[in-house]
Amino acid sequence: MIGKLKGTIDEIGDDHVVVDVHGVGYVAHCSARTLSRIGSAGEAVVLFIETYVREDQLRLFGFLSALEREWFRLLQSVQGVGSKVALAVLSILTPGELANAIALQDKTAVSRAPGVGPKVAIRIMTELKNKAPAFAGEAAGNIGFKQELGEGLASGPVTDAVSALTNLGYSRDQAANAVAAALKNGGEGADSAKLIRLGLKELSK
Repeated sequence: MIGKLKGTIDEIGDDHVVVDVHGVGYVAHCSARTLSRIGSAGEAVVLFIETYVREDQLRLFGFLSALEREWFRLLQSVQGVGSKVALAVLSILTPGELANAIALQDKTAVSRAPGVGPKVAIRIMTELKNKAPAFAGEAAGNIGFKQELGEGLASGPVTDAVSALTNLGYSRDQAANAVAAALKNGGEGADSAKLIRLGLKELSK
């Protein structure tokens, strides 16, 4: 079982990279996001690997972080999500963004991935909502707050402020981050107008 590759980039394809490890070229299938950040031919690279062994083939999937690999595994635990769809989701959302989208129950963000319709997006959010906090990575700070928003448990002023900022064109994740910061500055008893004002101040930084 291959868990990690450390070598030199030999070539980069549309959906894969060939990593030269001491003269042996390993083909690792990657998300578009990973391929865009991996570097160029001839450069050193380290990939975390998920190995799939089937009767007729052996496939390697490569990731720049162990957390991204964990999300690849998590996504495939959802009914109807295979490796192709999992890579598509990770092509448009970082692990932190995905954890946030699930916490906020933001099916629009998840369904931006090719091959992910509203039904699959809802299944991903429903089946992974209890697991997302443990794999939030850099997004862990506000994940509890965002789960309250996603589950409709947040207070009226908070919900109204997030809705108002979203209507101004900010993503639900940006709006939630801004309101979370506004709550720290304005206090738990702040009304929606104050949260909106402080939230806009945060977004303008």
